[in-house]
Amino acid sequence: MKDVKKVLFVFAYIWVLIPYPILSGCRENTDLLTGKCFYIDAIGGNDDNEGLSSGAAFKTLQRINGVELNAGDKILLKAGQVHSGELKLEGVKGIQDLPIVIGSYGEGNSPVIDAKGCPEAILLENCSFIEVSDIAITANGKGDDFDPSQGGDMRCGVKVIVTKEGNYSHIILSRLEIKDVFFEKEGFIRSADEVTTANGTQKYGYGIRILNKTDKGLITDVNITDCCIENVSHTGIKFTSYRKTVPKQGVRDVEISGNKILFTGGPGIQMSGVAECHVNNNIVDHSGSNDDTRKWGRGSGLWTWGSENILIEHNRFTNANGPGDSAGAHIDFNCRNVIIQYNFSADNAGGFCEILGNNFNCSYRYNISVNDGYREKGADGAFQEGKIFWLSGYCGKSSERKGPFNTYFYNNTIYVKNEIVAKIAVDKASSGILIANNIFYIIGESKLVKGDQYKPEEDGGTSIPNVVFRNNLYLKKDNWPSEVIIQDEAPVIGDPGFKVPGGMNIDDYIPGSAGLIKNKGIEIEKIPGDNIGLKTGLKVKYDISGNEIEGLPDIGAIEL
Repeated sequence: MKDVKKVLFVFAYIWVLIPYPILSGCRENTDLLTGKCFYIDAIGGNDDNEGLSSGAAFKTLQRINGVELNAGDKILLKAGQVHSGELKLEGVKGIQDLPIVIGSYGEGNSPVIDAKGCPEAILLENCSFIEVSDIAITANGKGDDFDPSQGGDMRCGVKVIVTKEGNYSHIILSRLEIKDVFFEKEGFIRSADEVTTANGTQKYGYGIRILNKTDKGLITDVNITDCCIENVSHTGIKFTSYRKTVPKQGVRDVEISGNKILFTGGPGIQMSGVAECHVNNNIVDHSGSNDDTRKWGRGSGLWTWGSENILIEHNRFTNANGPGDSAGAHIDFNCRNVIIQYNFSADNAGGFCEILGNNFNCSYRYNISVNDGYREKGADGAFQEGKIFWLSGYCGKSSERKGPFNTYFYNNTIYVKNEIVAKIAVDKASSGILIANNIFYIIGESKLVKGDQYKPEEDGGTSIPNVVFRNNLYLKKDNWPSEVIIQDEAPVIGDPGFKVPGGMNIDDYIPGSAGLIKNKGIEIEKIPGDNIGLKTGLKVKYDISGNEIEGLPDIGAIEL
């Protein structure tokens, strides 16, 4: 009898461990503990069904738009199918442990939402605790029945928008494939002047847009992870806040990681009015692409405006294109504590370091730049020079130039091939600059250029207060032009002996000349007059490759 009981106990134990039939984390029909599952089958479904099982699925996305959703509910699109139209969630809220999930079920490739002619494929308006994953999205232009009066001003793969005051939290977007998002039909040709406007004035397509259109509302806890965004007519991932009430940053606590953002007509990633953001391990390639006449044709890999406490690290920014801006990553005006570190930046037309006016305590450190800033003003419509180093006081067309203030630029490795003229601009409105422990490996010519933003700086000499500029390694004495308003007090001249000069990998810039590099850096301290430094500290534990920094830092981005 004991043996029988033992067998029954083991059987019961195993039975507990066997999961119920689950599709994307959801049982068939309903579950009182985790919410309902709504299934959408574009081929075998019917909108007259209840939608609560895969055998009685809805047919269209529009059908789910009229369903009342509660915490823990799931919307599941059948894999291997194309679902036309848009999925709209308005005023829908999950809770901490029971978010509302949008995902897929069944076998095959990710389900595709084709939102051609719709304002967006997925709309989350005034929503909280929403998680979206494993969906493919396309929205290639206007539909044949396009009504101009109903067209809106943009087309988005995913649009998250707040139009009512309140706190909206926990928007998770993961493993989305967003491709071919355009407002206009194929064959549309933009005017040549459109690319010279600050952000474009016409109608475009965006990959993911996060908008806070309220004065007092907040969006918090936004996570965009492991998505691929490719071939959109403007920005890949764009944040915009219209908030004016303190804190002015209306989007906070953001994570952008592990994404691939390719061939965007505008910037890869752009944020305005964002705070407490971590951007890491993303690949951004060919921002500002003009390979389609519907694209804007200008954009940095990443840029910030009116934002604070932003950490940008371990990203790869390559091949940014455009007649203006279009750096690997740049810091536009009115920012505070933006740190760009451990990134690989290469072949970006606009350049490497670009920090505009009224920015406080921002930094580029431990990055590698390869052949950035090759653009020449006047060539192919370019209205700005490309630059490897640019500090600008520009704060807008109607504003007085000021700053940037307390800029920290240290332990970067900069390589420029012979065919490129390395250009440098330092605005006399700057105040507080530290440039130390960098390698400037410039094979060809270097020259001073004007900071040619929309409102160019004026000629004339002056002195910049609170400058710490010393202990940088130059391939040649004239790598830093003598005409620049600030000069290195203790330059080091020599060849760092890179492993593969001009290579496209971090390890290609391991120095071979240990005598010039090893423990030859200086300790980085606060700029005179600066009581803040950098929020994460001036001293770092590791270099761009993850090597621990022991003793004095080396010169450049890689520790020997």
